[in-house]
Amino acid sequence: MPDLPIVDTHVHMWDPNVLDYAWHANFPEFQKPHVFAAFDAARGPVEVEQIVFLECLSNYERSLDELAWVSSLWDQDERLAAIIPSADLARGEGIRSVLASIAENPYVPGIRRLIQEEPDIDFCIGDDFVKGVSMLAEFDLHFEICIYHPQLANAIRLAQRCPEVRFILDHIGKPGIKEGLFEPWGHQMKELAGLPNVWCKISGVTTEADHDRWTREDLKPYIEHVIDCFGFDRIMFGGDWPVATWASDYPQWVETLDWVVEGATAEEKRKLYCDNAVGFYRLDRNRG
Repeated sequence: MPDLPIVDTHVHMWDPNVLDYAWHANFPEFQKPHVFAAFDAARGPVEVEQIVFLECLSNYERSLDELAWVSSLWDQDERLAAIIPSADLARGEGIRSVLASIAENPYVPGIRRLIQEEPDIDFCIGDDFVKGVSMLAEFDLHFEICIYHPQLANAIRLAQRCPEVRFILDHIGKPGIKEGLFEPWGHQMKELAGLPNVWCKISGVTTEADHDRWTREDLKPYIEHVIDCFGFDRIMFGGDWPVATWASDYPQWVETLDWVVEGATAEEKRKLYCDNAVGFYRLDRNRG
């Protein structure tokens, strides 16, 4: 295990008694509260110093409701260091008032609007969506890119069209690990990393492999490639709890990543597990 404090930049929490999550209908294991006590039981011996909450909704009309609920948890656990809510940026100029409201919350450094489920491969380069994303710079908010690997080419175009916005790619772009696919994801990641306004989150990797039979050797070339592309200055750790439990438990994922980077220096590991997250998510402004 890493012998340093970990910042987990990708933790989901929900309480179905407070908000309805339609996507839970197919996943009975998620149809109960998943908050701090459940997270602590799952992380086992892994010491997590700070947590970044990532939105869980599919109903964008309830975005502000979810933000209000998570904000109400702020005083329950000092590890909660930032909140990433959702907002339907595809509304373009029509989302401005929602972003203005979100930006008033001091715990929010960025926005996520899922792209991965959109059937139109060009969804994220549509004029309204690009307008909505570009508007984030006005509110000093970053954008979290959540896609499947076939959408990566257009995600690159989105980041190119919004140079004033900071981006972070969730789950290393969800490459086709289970199918043994490396290209075109491999060279596209190099292209994405060439943009100075983009960072990458090493998270959600096990769920893209065979859930029952993956090995750490299966994951290693994908993780190493991300590190080669972005360097240790623009990557950070994410646990993707509890979604990642489909394929691994929390300690298993941390042990696997630590094995991949065993040759890294102490400074590089600190950047991966802690320092880059503190800087990118501006965590020091909220908890001191």
